[in-house]
Amino acid sequence: MTTEVRRLRNYINGEFRDAADGRTIDVVNPVTEEVYATSPLSGQADVDAAMEAAAAAFPAWRDVTPAERQKALLKIADAFEERAEDLIAAESENTGKPLELTRTEEVPPMVDQIRFFAGAARLLEGRSAGEYMEGLTSIVRREPVGVCAQVAPWNYPMMMAVWKFAPALAAGNTVVLKPSDTTPASTVLIAEIIGAILPKGVFNVICGDRDTGRAMVEHPTPAMASITGSVRAGTQVAESAAKDVKRVHLELGGKAPAVVFQDSDIAKAVEGISVAGFFNAGQDCTAATRVLVHESIHDEFVTALAQAAAETKTGAPDDEDVLYGPLNNANQLKQVSGFIERLPAHAKVEAGGQRVGDKGYFYAPTVVSGLRQDDEIIQNEVFGPVITVQSFTDEAQALEYANGVEFALASSVWTKDHARAMRMSKNLDFGCVWINTHIPLVAEMPHGGFKKSGYGKDLSAYGFEDYTRIKHVMTSLDD
Repeated sequence: MTTEVRRLRNYINGEFRDAADGRTIDVVNPVTEEVYATSPLSGQADVDAAMEAAAAAFPAWRDVTPAERQKALLKIADAFEERAEDLIAAESENTGKPLELTRTEEVPPMVDQIRFFAGAARLLEGRSAGEYMEGLTSIVRREPVGVCAQVAPWNYPMMMAVWKFAPALAAGNTVVLKPSDTTPASTVLIAEIIGAILPKGVFNVICGDRDTGRAMVEHPTPAMASITGSVRAGTQVAESAAKDVKRVHLELGGKAPAVVFQDSDIAKAVEGISVAGFFNAGQDCTAATRVLVHESIHDEFVTALAQAAAETKTGAPDDEDVLYGPLNNANQLKQVSGFIERLPAHAKVEAGGQRVGDKGYFYAPTVVSGLRQDDEIIQNEVFGPVITVQSFTDEAQALEYANGVEFALASSVWTKDHARAMRMSKNLDFGCVWINTHIPLVAEMPHGGFKKSGYGKDLSAYGFEDYTRIKHVMTSLDD
């Protein structure tokens, strides 16, 4: 039986089109390892066309009232709900994610996040007008920045698209969005949905590879470049954008510590950390990747965590018993396997540590103990279903280990001691600190990191403000 290969197309200026030069990329289903679609390999001509469309649409969209932009975003949210099953199917084919978890854990938050930014469109606030110099009144205006070049990752193609386009559109910007070359299907479907609602040129999607993204960022038209991706990609974007002083919004890697103190509820901590570490095959910048556990409960905790890993299931999207599906692509499987293959002699694999099956990019839930702070697997992002465990002696050492990496996106503290939790949340150098939980996100609260995890915020009013600029207007009171 031959699988029908679909043709995905760019969405530019209100119409679907192939790449100008006809080039394509094969898109592989990570469950079957079979090509299920082709997508455009967009070049400079495609980037030029998308940027031209977005620039032409910007003045009118900028001048649309916040109430009208809100109305449009609410229609988009409603349309996402109406097309939920189509979105779920496309995302699962993109990524191999379990259908039921995508239905319950991704679509509702996405819809809620769009509706949040719909409301935010009408709530831009600034300082009141006033006379700060005699005879002169000052006013602060908040304005959209212009055309936004946005690059989304392959771990959450749909949700990260929402995180990018929703605040940008709500603020009055126009968008050129590029999905990952391995996961374009759901983003192209999003273009179909949004295209029926927004004026042409306001929202554009171009597919392609790393060079396509580079051409977008280097293009003179965008006022802002936003990327969710690796540190290497973020560094390249920042360097490129610096040449013509573009704004840059970077959400990069993570290496989240989960610090477990001796007074914690071990069963609750194990349950929360294992789900937060293995969900989406660990392909999450906020995943609980590094457990730091007090030496007095270390052995008990490791045994319980290894048991939880052994009971965690990976498998096909239609299996309702699985927590996660495959890794996204062959390169990612190779990367995750490489970390385990290169483990130092003092490390111990407590659970997993191998590929599952011989078809699809599945990897077993893995727990590794006996590690030292300078080990490769502690310092570098694995981005797979791998949780490491280290022991610590006291609060000071826990902080030293937790902060002793180049990433600073998310973290968690597990303790019944309120004062300790407050001290740790103050001193942990991460953009988010969860206490006795790990990984919940809400639209109202900011998401973003420090250090090599990047800068700028997603979600929340802070994320909305990132897509605006501030202008001072001063007027004389004299006739």
